[in-house]
Amino acid sequence: MSSRDFSLHGAIDLGARQAASRKQQERRAQGGGAAAGAGGGAGQYVVDVTDQTFNTEVVERSQSVPVLVDFWAEWCGPCKQLSPILEKLATEAAGKWILAKVDIDANPQLGAYMQQMGVRGIPFVAAVVAGQLLPFLNGAAPEAQVRQAIDQLFEALRKEGILPDAPEGEQELAADEGEAPAADPVYQQAQDALQSGDLDGAKTAFERILAADPRDAQAKQGLAAVELSLRVRSLDAERVLQEAAEKPGDVQAQISAADVEMVSGRLEQAFERLVSAVRASAGDDRDAARKHLLSLFEVMPSDDPRVAKARRSLQSALF
Repeated sequence: MSSRDFSLHGAIDLGARQAASRKQQERRAQGGGAAAGAGGGAGQYVVDVTDQTFNTEVVERSQSVPVLVDFWAEWCGPCKQLSPILEKLATEAAGKWILAKVDIDANPQLGAYMQQMGVRGIPFVAAVVAGQLLPFLNGAAPEAQVRQAIDQLFEALRKEGILPDAPEGEQELAADEGEAPAADPVYQQAQDALQSGDLDGAKTAFERILAADPRDAQAKQGLAAVELSLRVRSLDAERVLQEAAEKPGDVQAQISAADVEMVSGRLEQAFERLVSAVRASAGDDRDAARKHLLSLFEVMPSDDPRVAKARRSLQSALF
């Protein structure tokens, strides 16, 4: 997929909000009311942010390192799918960017601020760079899709001179991944649809690309990821996993559970679940589990070692 235009010319300047919040904190301090501290962070590169700590943990920190802000709530099912993926990728990034998590129920000022930006639902992720806020992701997505979107964001910021160039080895890796040409308008339509949360629109765009070139690997991967997101968007993740545990012989229950695990970043568990279903079933059920596993492989790059491992396990289960 091509990179979206993440130009800071359309970004929201958080400087005014930062100054207003400082004045509010000064008034509280003079009145003897200490501001509440941040909640317990989930790790070195993941921090829980509150109404009181947003400016320090996000706005000020963004002057030296990009910050992705994950707006979530306990009642939000898709948030529980996206958040573990973001936390995993933040840990892998090892300080190249920081993940700030905002519980909008516990922090009503930030929840209201998100609505003022025109954001109508969660999960929602914003990128804050040099004190500038960029709407980034709206809705849950599989790990491969989130990883690609983050790579594209930072590549676009590097091209604008906002971030330093990637080390030579990283640049070569990005080239090897075979990004789609930015000039392709249909790819841009697909990417714009994904960024706005329009999965049906993205599906249509990818199908148009494949109708013109059935061998387009990027479009195949994009379509597979979108179709996965469409399957799980109406599912109750906890109920699906519970039903799969209660009905180990129900292949359709195992298929739905594998989809849930896939979008939450637990790829190896999803693959192993369906391999086990292939081993334990026969006839149409066995074929359904096999075909669904192959469709999940298409969500990932073909050279991903986890896919290669699962393919070997599938062959062993079949023969």
